[in-house]
Amino acid sequence: MSTTYSSNPLVFIETHGCKLNQADSMKLAKEFTDFGFVLSETKDNADVYILNTCTVTHVADRKARQSVRSFKKKNTDSKVIVTGCYAERDQNELNAIPEIDMVLGNVKKKDIVKTIIEEFNYDSNDLAFENSSNYLNFNLSRTRGMLKIQEGCNQICSYCIVPKVRGREKSVQLRTLISNINSFVDDGFKEVVLTGTQLGSYGFDLEDMSLTKMVAAILDKTNIKRLRISSLQPQELNQDLLSLWKDKRLCPHFHIPLQSGDDEILTKMRRRYSRETYLASVDRVRSVIDDASITTDVIVGFPDEDQSQFENTRKVCEEVGFSDMHIFKFSSRPGTSAHYFKDNISPEIKNGRSSELIEIAQESYAKFRESYDGKHMEVLWESPESLNSYQQYSSGLTNNYIRVRSDQIEKENTLKSVELTFDDINPYGPMYTKNNI
Repeated sequence: MSTTYSSNPLVFIETHGCKLNQADSMKLAKEFTDFGFVLSETKDNADVYILNTCTVTHVADRKARQSVRSFKKKNTDSKVIVTGCYAERDQNELNAIPEIDMVLGNVKKKDIVKTIIEEFNYDSNDLAFENSSNYLNFNLSRTRGMLKIQEGCNQICSYCIVPKVRGREKSVQLRTLISNINSFVDDGFKEVVLTGTQLGSYGFDLEDMSLTKMVAAILDKTNIKRLRISSLQPQELNQDLLSLWKDKRLCPHFHIPLQSGDDEILTKMRRRYSRETYLASVDRVRSVIDDASITTDVIVGFPDEDQSQFENTRKVCEEVGFSDMHIFKFSSRPGTSAHYFKDNISPEIKNGRSSELIEIAQESYAKFRESYDGKHMEVLWESPESLNSYQQYSSGLTNNYIRVRSDQIEKENTLKSVELTFDDINPYGPMYTKNNI
């Protein structure tokens, strides 16, 4: 039975997973406010709860199920809508969960707001008339706008479910991107993050267009203070693209997924580069761009990965000295070709290899930040956070993705140059502004 609402319902959007999902959620937030909904900054009083899911691992699936059950337990009368990649991959499994009222995958994500209005009997005319909410208050990112430049992936890595849940590659028209970025600037955003599934393929389906040409056009036709590219494959980092970083608005942060440092495993994964190609791309970035921060993703325990192959990965991680690493234990995903491989690496071995790489990651994380001790860097400050009931602090990011904390409350959404201080007591945490240690 549907329920008639006489006032503006509160909607809370929770996002799991990648920056592409964050971009989708920001777009949803704008659409909800355009139709008169009010965005809630907390789950507790939300009439509508949207969960934008990830499904890259079984852990992500479990997290999604836990989130909806936890919310519904405390908010029995609220509507729960699940969207995103998990919803696209296995709608039937989610429909069987009684706490969920509606499941809409990525394909139907564009229709979520209208579908909710129709299914739950909201009066969109009254909502639009009454609403005064501003989507900029949406608590995803007060300072960074997430912009989807393309969606889908044609590369079909053997372990990856993304092509199945995001579809084939499709680029967004350049004029649309420029218009969206100018709107972000008008709304006060200081940084825009270009997101997608396979950013390096941007423009293959457009006339006379490429990622390099698109980024150059954005720098030429917008006044955005910072432009960040979320992720690139090593074989895509050519000199023409890297030459654009002479414009200091481009953030010197490169997320370059490694996945494995062993050529045989990379071939089984269907990655399109070798160990040597990867290392050469890192050298190319560092030779051209000062203060470059390089982060990565690594999978341990891929089927048939032996100790010597893992050692090859460990050696690459030590040689590169990443500023941060995300370590994943192989998770077999239904619908991928690797799902048919024998998952023959024991949980104990996966855990051990993961722990080894996490230790390397922590050491290189600390070493990278320690190299900035005493240096001045510009920080984009975010909204203050609470340390306890009576004390707050400010946190923000440098252009090369160093998290910085200040016990002095900094003005939100401003760029300010500060002297950085490395915390010897907590080397794996944020850096601080001078005199805060």
